[in-house]
Amino acid sequence: DKEMQEMEVEETEAQKEYEQMMQDSGAKRSTDAQSIAGKESAKAELEGQVQKMKGESKAAISEAMAKAELMKGLHLECDWLMANFDTRKEARASEVDSLKKAKAILSGADFALVQTRRAGRKL
Repeated sequence: DKEMQEMEVEETEAQKEYEQMMQDSGAKRSTDAQSIAGKESAKAELEGQVQKMKGESKAAISEAMAKAELMKGLHLECDWLMANFDTRKEARASEVDSLKKAKAILSGADFALVQTRRAGRKL
C-alpha cells in the first residue's frame, strides 16, 4: 500500500515535470521561431544592401575608368601642345607679320621699291 502511494506520488511529480518541460519547450520554440524570423528578415535586408552596393561599385568603377581615359586624352593633348609650342609660336608670328604687310599694301603702301636683299652685279 505504501509502495503504491509512493509510485502515485512519483508518477504525479513526473507528470508535472513533463508538463512543465513541454510548456518550457513550447515557449522556447516560440522564441526560437521569432528569432529565426527576425534573422531571416535581417538577412534579406542585408542581401538587398549587398546587391545595391555591387551596382554602385560597378558604376563607380565605370566612372573612374571614364575619368582615367579623359585624363589620358588631356595628357596626350597637353604633351603635343608642349612639344609643338615653339613651332606654333613662330607660325603665328609669321602670320601676324604677313597680315600687317597685307594691310599696309591694301592701305596703299608700295613695297615694290623696297630692297629685301642686296643685288649684286656680275660681269
